[in-house]
Parts: sequence; C-alpha cells; structure tokens
Amino acid sequence: MRRLFVLFAMLTLTAGSVLAQQRAESPALQPLPAVPPPPPEMAPFDAALEPEVTIRKRDGETVEEHRVKGKLYMIKVTPEHGVPYYLIDRSGDGVFSRMEDAPGAPTLSVPMWVIGTF
Repeated sequence: MRRLFVLFAMLTLTAGSVLAQQRAESPALQPLPAVPPPPPEMAPFDAALEPEVTIRKRDGETVEEHRVKGKLYMIKVTPEHGVPYYLIDRSGDGVFSRMEDAPGAPTLSVPMWVIGTF
C-alpha cells in the first residue's frame, strides 16, 4: 500500500512539472475585442411603453387598472371571496367586456389564468 502511495506521489509531481512547462511555452493571452454597439434600428428604452398599474381596494374587492401611455386597456377585479376576473378593452373604444361574455369575440385571446401558486 505504501509503495502505491509513493508511486502515485511521483506521478503527480511529474505531471505537475510537465503541465507547468507546457504553460510556460504557450503564447501570451490576447485581450478580447471590444463589444460592438447595438444596431441602429434598436429603439432605446421607452418608459412610456411600460404598463402602469393602479391598485384600489373598495368594498372588500381589489381593482387593478392597467394602462399604457395613459390609456386604460385592462381591469382585473379580485373579489374578497371568489375568483379574479378580467375586463378587457379589445378594440380600444372604451367598452370593456369579460372574455366569456363577449358575443362574436375572437376565440383567441392572450392567456391570463393562474397556472400555479405557491
């Protein structure tokens, strides 16, 4: 067992010296090139496009109003006891409807249901 340990130690020292010699012979490291600027067609960050959310609590329910550039496009109502529902202005004319209550509404809508909570 002791001979095996000595043999292992000698191999480790030999491998270490070989690796050190290879590193000494390698060329000097070159710096990375500078990061190029973003393409000109990319628009800078526009804070006006970020949605604004106003939260109000009244009569045991919570109402969240979602706006973009000051225009109200969605309302989320969370009753004190019950499931939250959404009122959406689909055409931008100020008429809000629930997704399931709108006759003739398109069947495709952005998903807004809760998948899981923790």
